[in-house]
Amino acid sequence: MDFLKAIWSEITGFFGFNNLIDIIKAGNYKELLTYHGITSVLGPLIPFILVVEIIRAAFYKRFKVIDYKISFFTYVLNAFIGRMISFAMVGLCIGLFAKYAILHLTFTWYWFIYGYIVWEFSHFIYHFLAHKVRILWCLHSTHHAPSSMNLSVTYAHFFLEGPYADVIRTTICILLGVNPAMLFVIMFVDGTWGAFIHIGENLVQDARFGFLNKIILTPSHHRVHHAKNPRYMDTNFCNLLNIWDKVFGTYEAEDRNMPIEYGISRPMKLHSFLDAYFGEIVALAKDVAKAPGIKNKMMYIFMPPGWSHTGDHKMSSVVRKKYFEELEKGHESKSQELVEG
Repeated sequence: MDFLKAIWSEITGFFGFNNLIDIIKAGNYKELLTYHGITSVLGPLIPFILVVEIIRAAFYKRFKVIDYKISFFTYVLNAFIGRMISFAMVGLCIGLFAKYAILHLTFTWYWFIYGYIVWEFSHFIYHFLAHKVRILWCLHSTHHAPSSMNLSVTYAHFFLEGPYADVIRTTICILLGVNPAMLFVIMFVDGTWGAFIHIGENLVQDARFGFLNKIILTPSHHRVHHAKNPRYMDTNFCNLLNIWDKVFGTYEAEDRNMPIEYGISRPMKLHSFLDAYFGEIVALAKDVAKAPGIKNKMMYIFMPPGWSHTGDHKMSSVVRKKYFEELEKGHESKSQELVEG
């Protein structure tokens, strides 16, 4: 009986039903109009859509258990450790930096917009560094390892990535005046949308969502972010508002004529959880071990993924530059052929 209770607790915990069940048991339905009530209702939304996605894929005979393997095992591994460390890091950063805030905001709609723009900036910084600093990429690469896109990918993270992300985002937001109450609301909105943008083609094939594609970052943009196609590498770092990607030149719209290849560029053991979780750490350790001199060893740790002490760089910036150069040469050749013809 205790075992069944534990299983039921895990299921309700994953779907986020616990708070909603408590409200229903208490019969205090007015609480549904409060922030706690709203989050209790919306919390189960993403897991519910994930189940619908799986059922629909199975109905159309496109469901493959292997597509969910990495996400499932990382969720199980991170369920307690990563979450608790993240909560601790958020609390620590608030306690350390609140007194140094340059602004003290009230919870009004216009300051909320300011707060969300600041949050998006902090998310951009964390996410950009996660792709551009090799040791941080070791934490983030697990999220990019799955070779297909579906809602379960939102749960695929190395357990230390959440704490790292929350230190960066919370510190920036608190220093720029976003108070804790507003920050927690923003985190909920961001977490819900950040999960939803991983929705797979089994449920939504064209995820540009019409005119919204020009206003916010849609699942289409995030599919581009998860692509290993040279054109798409290291783009669309924001989560909801695309303002900072456009400011820093990392915005890229999806070309529906270019099939997206998901995953990371390093050769991986297909569908291997251990390779997805620890592969980049092992690869970094090997590069550091063989690098000559302390300077090169440190460079491997802090330079972007693909940097090499030999000069044979395979960084995303190099790969993208080569891709666009070859594309330009192809266009010039076609133009020349038309002129000669």
